[in-house]
Amino acid sequence: MHKLVILIEEQEDWTRFETQWPAFLRLAEEMPGLLRESTSRVERHLFGSCSVGQMHELYFNTLAEAETALTSPAGMAAGRLLQQFSGGRLTLFLADHKQDELENIRKFKPAEE
Repeated sequence: MHKLVILIEEQEDWTRFETQWPAFLRLAEEMPGLLRESTSRVERHLFGSCSVGQMHELYFNTLAEAETALTSPAGMAAGRLLQQFSGGRLTLFLADHKQDELENIRKFKPAEE
């Protein structure tokens, strides 16, 4: 699985940002191949100099599907809108996503001596 990760830097006016966010979501949700999405609001910075205030992730089966989604009319429109109302204060990247449940991970834990 692959995902498009959008790191949104702290905004001067989150209220204004939030009024535009649903329009971005409507466009993003029209991208072909989109499986699911998640949004996380940063509540506390623990370490580092990154000033991220919100993270949004869009999941796809393959890297090719993610790239196709980004270049689709809906993907390009969503990107333009997001750039506009965030003032370009964001970072985007594609990531190979792997995930496992703790119950399964524990199956492979060495027995304690």
